[in-house]
Amino acid sequence: MTRRMRTIEHWIGGVATAGAGTRRGPVWNPATGAQQAEVVLAEPADVDAAVTAAAAAYEGWSQTSLSRRTKVLFAFRELVNARIDELAGIVSDEHGKVLSDARGEVQRGLEVVEFACGLPTLLKGDYSDQVSTGVDLYSIREPLGVCAGITPFNFPIMVPMWMHPVAIACGNAFVLKPSERDPSVSEVVARLWQEAGLPDGVFNVVHGDKVAVDAILDHPGIAAVSFVGSTPIARYIHQKASATGKRVQALGGAKNHAIVLPDADLDFASDHLVASAFGSAGERCMAISATVAVGPAADALVDVVSEKAGKVAVGAGREPGSEMGPVVTAEAKQRIEGLIGAGQRQGARLAVDGRGLVVPGYEQGFFVGPTVLDAVTPEMDVYREEIFGPVLSVLRADSVDEAIALVNANPYGNGTAVFTASGEAARRFVRGVKVGMVGVNVPIPVPMAYYSFGGWKDSLFGDKHVHGPEGVSFYTRAKVVTSRWPHVEHASDASYHFPTAQ
Repeated sequence: MTRRMRTIEHWIGGVATAGAGTRRGPVWNPATGAQQAEVVLAEPADVDAAVTAAAAAYEGWSQTSLSRRTKVLFAFRELVNARIDELAGIVSDEHGKVLSDARGEVQRGLEVVEFACGLPTLLKGDYSDQVSTGVDLYSIREPLGVCAGITPFNFPIMVPMWMHPVAIACGNAFVLKPSERDPSVSEVVARLWQEAGLPDGVFNVVHGDKVAVDAILDHPGIAAVSFVGSTPIARYIHQKASATGKRVQALGGAKNHAIVLPDADLDFASDHLVASAFGSAGERCMAISATVAVGPAADALVDVVSEKAGKVAVGAGREPGSEMGPVVTAEAKQRIEGLIGAGQRQGARLAVDGRGLVVPGYEQGFFVGPTVLDAVTPEMDVYREEIFGPVLSVLRADSVDEAIALVNANPYGNGTAVFTASGEAARRFVRGVKVGMVGVNVPIPVPMAYYSFGGWKDSLFGDKHVHGPEGVSFYTRAKVVTSRWPHVEHASDASYHFPTAQ
C-alpha cells in the first residue's frame, strides 16, 4: 500500500486550505535526502483571498483596544513557550539544523513577541498644550493596514517572528509567505495565534514561489512588505514594491567578517569563530564567513581553527551529540562544494576540506563538512559570493586599519566582529567600519529584540531595520492633530494669511 504524501496547505481566514492552484513543491528531509511532504504553491488568486481576509479582519482588529491586543500577545507568547520542543523539532526536520540550534531560534523569536507585549508604551504619542491661544497639538501612531512578510528558509520561525508580532500588535493584519523549503512551522504558528484569541484573518499564511511573491508585490491591498533573503531578491522586492507605492524593508545578503588582532586570546577567538562559521551549517545571515587575521596572528589562528573545525560533530539534527547538521537541499550542497573547488583553483589553500562527507546511516543526506580556506583574497569567488554554507575564508592584513579598509571595501554591511584585548583598537574598529551590527569579542552580534536588526550598504534596501523601535515605526504611520474648542460667543479669528501661533 502506497503511503500518501503529507500536504502542507495555506492558512487563510482561520482555516487550512489547498487554495485555487494545482502546483506542488517538494519538502525534503535534509538529513536523509528523502522527500517528506509537499507544499501547495499559491496562485495570484490565493494571495488575493488572503489579502481579502486580512483586509476584512483589519477593520475590527485595528480598532481593538491596546489592552485586548496585549492579552492576545501574552497568550500567544505562553503557547509558543510551552511548545518550544515541538516547534524546534519541526524546524530541524525541514531545515536540517540541530535541535539545540532550533530551540535557540524559537527562543530568539519569543523575545520579539515579548517586546511586542510592551507595545502600548511604544505606541504612545506626544501632546503639547496651548501651542497657540486655545489650540492644542498632539500626535498618534496608526496601523498601515494589511502588511506582508516574505521570509527565508534559514530561520523559518524566528525571522517571521521578527515581523508579524510587531505588525499585529500595532493593529495591522498580516500575510506571511514563508520559504517553500521548510513551510510546516508557519501553519503551526497560525494555529497558535488562533488559539491565543487572535481574530481569524488577522494572520494568514500563503505558501509559494515567485508567483506568490510577485502577487504580493503587485497587490494594491497590501500596504507594506518586509523581506529577508539574498541581496538580488531584496533589491528586486524593494524596487517592485516601491513602484506600487508600498512601504518596504528588504534585508539582503551578507559577508560577515571577524577581525582577529595579534593580542586576541586565540583559544577564545577560535572557539567562537568555529561556532559562528559552522553553526547551522553556515546557513545564517549573521554567520562569520570571512576572518581577517592581522599581523603575526595569522598562521597560529589558521592552525587552531583548522584543528577545531575537524572535530565538529556533523550529523542529523535530531541525533544526540550533533553539533552541525546538513545544508537545506541537494542544490545547496552542490553549489557550496562548487565554490570550495573554485577557491582552490583560484589560489586559496584548502586547510580543511568538507566536500564528500558521508554521515553513517544518512548516506543520502545533504551534508557538507566544515571547510577552512586559507590565503583567500578579495578577488576570489569564494570571497565575493555569499556562500551560505560551512565555509570559513581566512584573509590576512598587516594592521587594524588595513582590516577595516578590507571590511569597508566589501559591498555588504550586515555584521562584523573584532577579537582583541585592546579597548583602543576595538573602539577604532567600531567607529571605523561601515557595517550595521558590530561585535566586540562577540562573533554574532544579533541585537536583542528591543533594539533593531539590520545592516548597511547592499545588506539593506529601505530605510528601516526590522523589529525593535524601527519595526514599530515601520508598521505604523504618524498622524498629527491640531485641536481647538472655541467658545461660541467669541468672534472668529479666521484670516487669509498663513496661520501662526498667537
